[in-house]
Amino acid sequence: MRFGDVEDVRGLFIRIHLSNSFSQSSGQRWFSVDSLSLSYNVSEEVMFNISDIYAPSSSSYHCLHVSSLHRLSALLRPCTDHAHLLAVTFTHFQIQAFNVSSGHFSPPTDCSTVVTPAILMGLVTSLILLLVLAYALHMVVHLKDIDHNQEHKDNVYSPRHLQQPEHCSGEDITLTNAL
Repeated sequence: MRFGDVEDVRGLFIRIHLSNSFSQSSGQRWFSVDSLSLSYNVSEEVMFNISDIYAPSSSSYHCLHVSSLHRLSALLRPCTDHAHLLAVTFTHFQIQAFNVSSGHFSPPTDCSTVVTPAILMGLVTSLILLLVLAYALHMVVHLKDIDHNQEHKDNVYSPRHLQQPEHCSGEDITLTNAL
């Protein structure tokens, strides 16, 4: 651990409060970090609440940043007056509450945000493909038959049955037959 500006490291106490519970949905025991308290040279104790750090009891928990800073997702929430004045950040934070064997961590459960870059790119790609599909379906639905287009009707030959109008005289009939 590196403590930055702390002069006498022996006077710094970090207490991490853990709990262990059984989850009916997963059928296994989980540990969670409930709070963190800091005290330096027996001065006032500073407390932070933590609600998003949990893992199965058989594994460890790992996160790149556990911090009270909002830009680093603020997993530590101040619960005392003096805690608002401090900025606490743990980098490469890894903890295991139970089942520690031979001084090594079990495989970690990593903290990850809900939207990782891979998930975001998959969602964007899916949206683009859906838009292309919707456009293609729109074009297929609005296709028009060549017979409905008047411009092409004049070029297409289709034989017509000639009917003689009732008001025509015999001369007109011969003229029509001659043509």
